[in-house]
Amino acid sequence: MAVTVTVTVHSDDPLALAGALSHLRHQPALEVVEPSTPPAGDSVAVVLTQRVDESTAVELRRLVREPGRRVVLVTDQLREPELMAVLEFGVRTILWRAEATQSRLIGAIRSAAQGDSKLPPDLLGQLIAHVSRAQRAASDQPSMAVPAVGLAPREVDVLKLVAEGLDTQQIADKLAYSERTIKNVLHGVMSRLQLRNRAHAVAYALREGYI
Repeated sequence: MAVTVTVTVHSDDPLALAGALSHLRHQPALEVVEPSTPPAGDSVAVVLTQRVDESTAVELRRLVREPGRRVVLVTDQLREPELMAVLEFGVRTILWRAEATQSRLIGAIRSAAQGDSKLPPDLLGQLIAHVSRAQRAASDQPSMAVPAVGLAPREVDVLKLVAEGLDTQQIADKLAYSERTIKNVLHGVMSRLQLRNRAHAVAYALREGYI
């Protein structure tokens, strides 16, 4: 007997919301409930959006963090930076809205409920290209290699200046890096070590004896 998957649908577009609900209601082994319903058992949130803007990103992060909840993102467009951000949030199933037929949407929900990853081929190509570029960059700059655990020398330099109260632009000027590089360094530290903010990152560096 198939396990019933609880499904919530989230969208700011009333027409898109109505269309998704009509696809999903009365489907075997799917129970469509209100978005405010707490996740229970196998639970999947379907997020429908034209593009991943800041408000959508906040909603995706919130949903992914709910225990027992997996997310299917259905969108019209997703640039590479947005793709990487969405994957960092923990979204593993993405479907283009133009390709979101009833059968494909149901298949994506079932895949997500089972913990599988499912990306459109073109997004998978973007991801592979991004990883390849990152690997080439790492091999070209061995002195900037980032350890799996702990802090690299460049990260320590940045956090020392954060601890001194400098802002991003001041740190960039001090270290002769771009402001974007400093932001990427801080984001990488906080993501890799699961630190909440800059203050938490500085506290970690102090506690571990880096600064």
